[in-house]
Amino acid sequence: MSFPLPAPRRLAVLAAALALVTGALFALMRTPEPANAPGDGSAVTVAGRSAKARIASLERTVRESPRNVEAATGLAQAYLQMARETDDPSFYARADAVLSRARRIAPADAGVLTATGTLALARHDFRGAQRDGEAAHRAAPDSTLPDAVLADAYIELGRYDDAARTLQHMVDAKPTLAAYARVSYLRELSGDLPGAAEAMRLAVAAGSGAAENVAYVQTLLGDLELRRGRRAAAERSYREALAVLPSHLRAQAGLARIDGAAGRLGPAIERLQRIVNRLPLPELTVALGETQLAAGRTAEARRTLALVPAQERREQAAGVNTDVDLALFEAEHGDARRAVSLARAGWAAAPSIRSADALAAALTAAGEGDEALRWARRALATGWREPAVLEHAARAAHAAGEDRLARRWITAALDGADALSPWRAARARALQREL
Repeated sequence: MSFPLPAPRRLAVLAAALALVTGALFALMRTPEPANAPGDGSAVTVAGRSAKARIASLERTVRESPRNVEAATGLAQAYLQMARETDDPSFYARADAVLSRARRIAPADAGVLTATGTLALARHDFRGAQRDGEAAHRAAPDSTLPDAVLADAYIELGRYDDAARTLQHMVDAKPTLAAYARVSYLRELSGDLPGAAEAMRLAVAAGSGAAENVAYVQTLLGDLELRRGRRAAAERSYREALAVLPSHLRAQAGLARIDGAAGRLGPAIERLQRIVNRLPLPELTVALGETQLAAGRTAEARRTLALVPAQERREQAAGVNTDVDLALFEAEHGDARRAVSLARAGWAAAPSIRSADALAAALTAAGEGDEALRWARRALATGWREPAVLEHAARAAHAAGEDRLARRWITAALDGADALSPWRAARARALQREL
């Protein structure tokens, strides 16, 4: 598989243009939260104005001019930005209602189609995002507007070469925060962590009219540094994110991960508990529960982890497909057979290396080692070096009787042990000793 991304030297040349570039990141697909997070974004925020102020202004414009498609699209995108900033999925329904009206007025408008594609990405409807992105491209063949939607959709559907070509076009046309962040992600999926970090630094340098977006990519840079075992660089990046936006909870969660990696489990738990109290997202709740498990606080951990299914149902009620994330949770903390069913549904909806990893973990938990190993190989086929994925692969190999392969993969997973939760890191070390 090839990844014709910009070479490092070329990225350095393009960096000279960054001072002139602004951008916002609607739904960069890091896990895809995960995220949850695409586009140039000029319609979302104006420098110096919050998403809330932007929403109030655009709502007034839409009320006064109900056939103003540009204002309606901008309002929908502002709702999506607010969803990113608050992690409140109820904004998806508000964006959907606005876009449904806009689409009735201008069904072939590239901006409307791009915004509906962005909403589909946020809900993890990657086939819908591809459909809308391609329709936007047909409506405006010379525009780069749909590129971010298409790149994210192609990545999550396992079409990595198509994603790389789309990203190349996006970067060539205008090197923005959104473009470089996606270059970083695709490089990460190919196993090029130094290149991914370089591209993410360029994303940070590109800047944005929205402080949250800059803090977000600065936090992603911290995550990459943690995967590379560069704990001090990761902490510096998280603190720089908080200097941009002191309320950024994902950067706070990054500092908690550093505490956990350093064995400071009490402070890590306290910090994560404060974060989860304000932002009860499944990924953060699992991080808290697993840190409590590592500290021997089993009863607390069980209570914490019991919250995750209800949090996932909240996402589902907003139209978000959570099959892959819930499959991983069930594989490690719940019902293995349900995990397999969810992971198979996740693969059918989006056949990417992420869903292959979920299947490997689920099948291993269900005692299906041989099939799990086949899926683990698929999850690692692009060169992906995510420590948790390597740990899942090692367990699958061990269950299939391939201990030599399991030793190689668990050693690679532990090279990035700082990026694992303390509970998962301890579990990985136990497997390494067993092998």
